[in-house]
Amino acid sequence: MFRSGKLIRFHHCDPAAIVFYPQYFVLFQELVEDWFAEGLGIDYAEFISVHRVGLPMAKIECEFLAPSRMGDTLSLDLAVERIGTTSIVLGVRGSVGDQPKVRATLHLVHVSLASLRPVPVPPELRAGMMRFSPPDAQA
Repeated sequence: MFRSGKLIRFHHCDPAAIVFYPQYFVLFQELVEDWFAEGLGIDYAEFISVHRVGLPMAKIECEFLAPSRMGDTLSLDLAVERIGTTSIVLGVRGSVGDQPKVRATLHLVHVSLASLRPVPVPPELRAGMMRFSPPDAQA
């Protein structure tokens, strides 16, 4: 599992000083980019600009379990649930301390930026990602 802490800032919040729910989607993208940099050792900007592939989110399922407040440090845990030929399913759990705040499933598609069409996940990327999956995950 990959873990990243995110400080909840003023710009994440609504007037009630709790996370405005669309901001979680921004935090999820930041989490994926952090996972690439810190977990996989891949520069995400280079992944896109040099290798000309991307990982757009095709589907997000999300449950908001409790409010996150300005000043909280939200711990986001990412695990690979499944890797298909051209898609990756990530499970995300967010908590502050031992209190669950958000749970999501992210469906990403490995896409050629030249054609904007799905392309197979390369074996070396697949192998790196699988290090962040439970033993029973499908490859």
